[in-house]
Amino acid sequence: MRKLFAKCVATAALACAAVAAPAAGLPGPVVDTTWLAANLDKVQVVEVRSDVRPFTAEPRFGTDASGKKTLVEVGGHIPGARLIDMKTMRTERIFGGQPVKYMIPEQAAFEKAVQAAGVDAGKPIVIVPVGTELAELDDALRVLWQFKVYGEDDIAVLDGGMASWLAENRPYSTQAAAARTGSWRVRADRSARYLADSQDVAKAMADKSAALVDSRDAKQFHGLIKRDYVADYGHLDGARLYATELMVKSAGGALKFMSPNTYRALMKAEGIDPAAPAITYCNSGHLAAGTWFLLSEVLGNPATRLYDGSLHQWTLEKRQLVGAVPLQ
Repeated sequence: MRKLFAKCVATAALACAAVAAPAAGLPGPVVDTTWLAANLDKVQVVEVRSDVRPFTAEPRFGTDASGKKTLVEVGGHIPGARLIDMKTMRTERIFGGQPVKYMIPEQAAFEKAVQAAGVDAGKPIVIVPVGTELAELDDALRVLWQFKVYGEDDIAVLDGGMASWLAENRPYSTQAAAARTGSWRVRADRSARYLADSQDVAKAMADKSAALVDSRDAKQFHGLIKRDYVADYGHLDGARLYATELMVKSAGGALKFMSPNTYRALMKAEGIDPAAPAITYCNSGHLAAGTWFLLSEVLGNPATRLYDGSLHQWTLEKRQLVGAVPLQ
């Protein structure tokens, strides 16, 4: 039985417009809940989940010390939303005889997965993350990046995600998404614009043609720890760290973007020119989607690419990392 809870509360809009001109039908790369609620009939909502079970589960609410209703656990989805399972969005591909995990699917596979989720062509897309964890937000931004690689520009992300939507007591549904094949099609392959490979990274190291932006935390950057699928400790030679904790702020239990001016100042404070060519990377191209989004979409820097294979591919290819501190 369809469950719709229609009580809505007016909230102040959080402005996160990009410097670059927005795509048709959308006010910018980030939309807030107030804008989305007023424009639901004009867009298609696409929720990105690494765990799809909460899509059809009830959210859980509690009360704080003052008796105010608070969101405890995200459940359900925005009525009419399509669902993209993150497991369909990354794949293993072969480069130089090496199988590299977590890569962007090839055109046909990506198009098929998007169509299977019921996404149509010709209507603006609003990507909705869960909104409570940075990893979930980066999943959503990774999907947005993949759409951009394959020619989609009429796309944005919901600030605060489903967590903000529920915290504001907006309507939700727990009904499973209807099975249907959408009409969305790959418009172009813009890999050269948005995607960097190992050769691009090596070139940037050699001639300083692009800043290398490490999107992990400080412990991984300095080689105190590493992921099991990365074969070495440390970071790319010459890289600057834009740490994960500088991505977003927490507001009302949801992760929200900060202003473009804040990001611009933070990038400069970390030694990164936000207007210069850049290549973002992490362990597998996941966290790197966040810094790519900030530079490319929020700050309007068109010369920003994401190193898809990131340190997983770099170290598979026996290329060196630097900067690992002594552990003893």
